[in-house]
Amino acid sequence: MRTRRLALTAAAVAALAATATACGPDNSGTGSTAAAPAATTAGATAAAPGGSAPAATGAPAATATTGATPTKAATAPKSPAPSSPAASGAASGKSGNGTCGAGDLVLSAKTESQAGGYILITAMAKPGVSCTLPATHPTIAFGSGGIEAANAEQATGTPIPLSGAKVAYAGVMAKTTKGNQAVEFTDVIVAIGNADPNPAGVPVGKTPVDKPIVTNWHTVPKDAVPGL
Repeated sequence: MRTRRLALTAAAVAALAATATACGPDNSGTGSTAAAPAATTAGATAAAPGGSAPAATGAPAATATTGATPTKAATAPKSPAPSSPAASGAASGKSGNGTCGAGDLVLSAKTESQAGGYILITAMAKPGVSCTLPATHPTIAFGSGGIEAANAEQATGTPIPLSGAKVAYAGVMAKTTKGNQAVEFTDVIVAIGNADPNPAGVPVGKTPVDKPIVTNWHTVPKDAVPGL
């Protein structure tokens, strides 16, 4: 009987040993060489007390868990630099053949001795400006009180396109009376029509003014002599 019990005990021990060998020892804490779960390879370890555990080295955090190829961040398109007026061909004044304003012109005045003395007004378009002087006379006035010049010509003039170096002329006779009642001014105000929003003051030196007159615009200086 004793011998039989020993045999049974030995058989039981052998069975337990076989079971332990089939299941394998628990090596999770002793550096098992079995493949680790994907989360472990990504460095997603359990958080340590007091803070998050650092990611495992050797694998980028962006691709380890998903295996996806990193996506390049979209780059916003660059807006073109604003073009300057010179680059775009826009002039500071008018383009095309619109009616000139005084602000579109370079204006000057010169005293002439012909016909008893008069003021020759010269007009040129500013650089980059193309415009047309109307078929009439400029609006001419002296002083803040606005002593305005009357038309010296009965006939209508001809519209004059201005651009580049082309010049137009108008003649102003500041005093047409014989008396001494004239008022002296040193500047003449020039506008292109009464509605011109930017009339220009042009120096003329000391000039007696009484009942002034002005010619139409002309392309030749001698045609702008008042009274001829």
